[in-house]
Amino acid sequence: MDENTTRLVEQLKSNPAMLQSLMRSRDGQALMQMLTQSDRGAGLQHAAQSAARGNPVEMVKLVNQVMQSPGGAELVERINKAIQK
Repeated sequence: MDENTTRLVEQLKSNPAMLQSLMRSRDGQALMQMLTQSDRGAGLQHAAQSAARGNPVEMVKLVNQVMQSPGGAELVERINKAIQK
């Protein structure tokens, strides 16, 4: 995961209101769709549980997959920019 994505994750962890706002946004919904489309969310749920226990490796893998997909890197960049405003 690149430095911008790491910073985004840290910002969202420390600001639940920002996370809620992101999840209601069009880009947030698109991100959720990308994270859940291959297995109906089972992988995301497992990765989130692991991250909550202090092991973010699976979450990093999911985000990296999104960023390698068509439009995924652009989507994450738009989210980064929106959160920095």
